[in-house]
Amino acid sequence: MSDVEIIEILVEGGKAAPGPTTAPRLSALKLNIGEIFSKINQLTKEFEGMEVPVKIIVDKATKKYEIEIGLPPTSSLLKKEANVQIAKITKEEAEKGKKYVADISFEKVLKVTKIKEKELDGKTFKSKLLQVLGTCKSLHFTVDGKDPKEVIKEVKEGKYDDIISKYEKS
Repeated sequence: MSDVEIIEILVEGGKAAPGPTTAPRLSALKLNIGEIFSKINQLTKEFEGMEVPVKIIVDKATKKYEIEIGLPPTSSLLKKEANVQIAKITKEEAEKGKKYVADISFEKVLKVTKIKEKELDGKTFKSKLLQVLGTCKSLHFTVDGKDPKEVIKEVKEGKYDDIISKYEKS
């Protein structure tokens, strides 16, 4: 079996560039760095503005490589869907009573859950949805104008079962 080297990096979607740690490693393997980063940018362009995990798997003997693109963190996907750059409340804002950064629709939370479904823990789509709603809470988001804790309670009570089942099957 060939000797394989795996280089793992975190890049901004569509804007990856060789850095001080990756360029020397790829050069030492005698690979076309420009070509590799062009492919990475092509594969990650849909995640523009988000950090994306990337693996470059190189067969040292043949110099052939494979690029695997991971998914951005749940928090990044939620921020993109809510059109928010930074999910933070300043001390001054908190003193003025601000509790939430943004509102996101339940549909968008379902969309993010569907995207991250394979990476989330849990046996059911509903349990994975509850994790994403928990991330909404930590980001200081409301969901359809409600505190995520309230939405979590409603999901557990079955209020959203019809809409959840549509996403489970898709």
